[in-house]
Amino acid sequence: MKGRIRAWVLVGFVLLLLDHSVGAQHQTPIPVLPTEQSGIRQGRFIGVVAGTAAFYTITLLLLRKQWYKKKVPFHSFNDNREWLQMDKVGHSATAYCMSRGGYELMRWSGVNERSSILTGGLLALLFQTTLEVFDGHAEGWGFSKGDMLANVAGTALFMGQQYGAGQQVVSMKYGFRKTIFPPYRPNLLGKTTGQQMLKDYNGQQYWLSVNLASVLPVGPTFPRWLNLDLGYSGSGMTGGHENPKMVDVDGKEVKFERYRQFFISPDADLSRINTFSPSLQRFIGTAQFFKIPAPSLEFNRIHGLRLHPLILPKE
Repeated sequence: MKGRIRAWVLVGFVLLLLDHSVGAQHQTPIPVLPTEQSGIRQGRFIGVVAGTAAFYTITLLLLRKQWYKKKVPFHSFNDNREWLQMDKVGHSATAYCMSRGGYELMRWSGVNERSSILTGGLLALLFQTTLEVFDGHAEGWGFSKGDMLANVAGTALFMGQQYGAGQQVVSMKYGFRKTIFPPYRPNLLGKTTGQQMLKDYNGQQYWLSVNLASVLPVGPTFPRWLNLDLGYSGSGMTGGHENPKMVDVDGKEVKFERYRQFFISPDADLSRINTFSPSLQRFIGTAQFFKIPAPSLEFNRIHGLRLHPLILPKE
């Protein structure tokens, strides 16, 4: 449930960014060079503040109504060993994306660099911390220190790079491929593809995307948009800590071995293509939370090295 809530909030936040970005494309023509006006642009700033406040308030009201109906005294629990830590990586990736999105909205509004970085990070932590407090009052769940640490790590990854390097040399991204596991526990792992994207940790992949031109001594003709991604996932998981006993359609017991997966894959950072307008570049930088499908090389302790084509097969 927690992964589904986190993803639902993130989708809404990206839609908020899209609304502001599309509006900007209609308001200003695309310049020849991607330069922006200095100083706060009052109309944009008011719109961003109002939109963010409305999104935060509506999200909390909907969550209280749909997922947090029954409150219990505040408590904590330790879920650090669940799902081969896929949930923790997901928390970091979500916090990273929301930090970057908040920053881009502030910069688009004309707020200065340092204030935008701080605001983006604080907004991400506000959203994530609020959800953790809700979990602390939820029956069957609890406040997770591991989740909060992951939230801080994702926010720090964005803020540290933006303060120190003025750019995102390493970004976090999300990918998904269908697996064979949801039919065995559809209520937990999802019945439809949309549900599985939010609930099936076997199908989720999280990537650290490194911009090569920012870390290697390359020449002027090297493509500045080329990235190399390092990915992580898990497989064989039909339960949080361990897999429950399951049977197939013939009544035979089915056992899956749980193991970690590590990937390497090429990628593209489209926000570094400077022919786009500044507003579109800012939106693309955040919307690229979803990794572009590409061939990948996987390593795991069960199958060793495996080369995947463009479309990953079911596990």
